[in-house]
Amino acid sequence: MTRRVLMTTDTVGGVWTYALELCRAFRRHRVEVALATMGAPLDASQTAEAAALPGLQIYESAYRLEWMREPWDDVNESGAWLLDLERQVAPDIVHLNGYSHASLPFAAPVLVVGHSCVLSWWRAVRREPAPLEWETYYQRVARGLRAADLVVTPTSTMLRWLEYLYGPLQHVRVIPNGRQRALFPPLSKEPCVLGAGRLWDEAKNVQALARVAPRLPWPVLVAGDGQHPEGGGAGELANLRHLGRLAPSDLASWLGHAAIYALPARYEPFGLSILEAALAGCALVLGDIDSLRELWDGCALFVPPEDDEALSSALDALIRDEVQRRRLAARCRRRALELSPERMAEGYLQAYREAGLPRHRAPLPAPLPYRERFLAS
Repeated sequence: MTRRVLMTTDTVGGVWTYALELCRAFRRHRVEVALATMGAPLDASQTAEAAALPGLQIYESAYRLEWMREPWDDVNESGAWLLDLERQVAPDIVHLNGYSHASLPFAAPVLVVGHSCVLSWWRAVRREPAPLEWETYYQRVARGLRAADLVVTPTSTMLRWLEYLYGPLQHVRVIPNGRQRALFPPLSKEPCVLGAGRLWDEAKNVQALARVAPRLPWPVLVAGDGQHPEGGGAGELANLRHLGRLAPSDLASWLGHAAIYALPARYEPFGLSILEAALAGCALVLGDIDSLRELWDGCALFVPPEDDEALSSALDALIRDEVQRRRLAARCRRRALELSPERMAEGYLQAYREAGLPRHRAPLPAPLPYRERFLAS
């Protein structure tokens, strides 16, 4: 039985939200979590969120993450830090929301969650293999996936990406993410289109919303961090009202009032903001990609991410048809209510039990060198 978990999280993306939601859901099962943070110091909003969870132990750091530039000294140092934390915490399971550290000699079973990865991002967004500079990343991720006792992904689509890119995995499980319904109540809807996410991330395709906004009778608003954690930003977002990075309660209010939520994503292994928008009663217009079809087919409207005309037409049609807008919003909310934190927590507790089982693990072949695997002519 799992009573104590050592979990890692980064503080610069949706993994933080996912981790806190899971920690909150674990409280009903009397599971304690020691949460080790990396990537950047907690901001004021994150500190307040963590403080609102009684019993949550936070171990804070600012080690660089494996997808950042030149991260490997930090990854090695954070690995030693995590091994020391394990000795202090004595967890029943080590839950890693990253890949490289899974190859470390932890005493407890190791579960790895594949939320996304650089190589799949590059294929989906740039339509080509990541350049050779990502070879070390490829080797470290592949090694971690092979070492893990169990690999979890939030969608079957993400699992297929991992197995295609890094080779076959022996013990896997798909557990969709969840969000607490009470945090995102539908409110009186107002005539606007809202998008949210890391605006600097090409995968979110916010620029497509900027291009079609002048054609629409409603204003288009976007919420999210416009600055990349390593510098650079989203660029000029003409025609959009940028709300900035919002505290969770403020974002929930905007979602509650928005009639339509739009995210014409090129790559989105799950999409927590989409789930939040659906709970808040928004009609959804999404990029037509496998992961979003997997979750929202039959509820949302889908548009090819590179087709501005299709995006404009879908948004305009929903704006002008209130009956259809309300019908789709109701379908989306019903689907969102199925993706509950309790269901997520129960899935992870079962996964923890599976990870701790003594099982035969056939040796897997080592991954090919990156150049040979992806860049050979």
